[in-house]
Amino acid sequence: MADTKKSRISARKSPRQARSNDLVAAVLDAAVQVLRKEGAQRFTTARVAERAGVSVGSIYQYFPNKAAILFRVQAEEWRRNTAMLAGILNDTSHPVETRLRSMAHAFLQSECDEAEVRLALADAAPLYRDAPETGEARAEGSRLFQAFIDEALPLADKARRTLAADLILRTMSAVGSSYSSVPRSQEEIAGYASALADMLCGYVTAIRG
Repeated sequence: MADTKKSRISARKSPRQARSNDLVAAVLDAAVQVLRKEGAQRFTTARVAERAGVSVGSIYQYFPNKAAILFRVQAEEWRRNTAMLAGILNDTSHPVETRLRSMAHAFLQSECDEAEVRLALADAAPLYRDAPETGEARAEGSRLFQAFIDEALPLADKARRTLAADLILRTMSAVGSSYSSVPRSQEEIAGYASALADMLCGYVTAIRG
């Protein structure tokens, strides 16, 4: 395990031409398909190459090992989620409570939509979770939400705002992971998200009060 933690997960190089971009996109798409079909335990670079229709050598031009591929898939998911949440939380034309509710609904829906791949990535997390790149990739989402809480609770001291942001993020993560572990209907997701939003808004309102 010690060797795994030290594995290089950064891409060897960034694609600069359209053809290279297409290859990397095909590799990442194939990686998601392999994760869905085989799971993390049977995930290999060779299977990804076969699914993408490219050689293993072509993949190694950009990814040094399977941990790097898995990390990139995970990082892309974090990037999409961060962009989605940024669009909601940074829209100051809506009140804080409205944005918090929209965030709860969007987040839980995303967790349920991507549950299959997310669960597989959770199994693969030991391959890259201790790498510096992982912390850097996750930090952006935390900074985004902390800025939202700072705006929502301007009269609270810094320690309490930091606690509130951390508690809400941890709660959402735990709830999303647990709730999405089995298939849910759209009606179920909407109802649960509304209850989650009620709880989060109640907590923020209590601090403001």
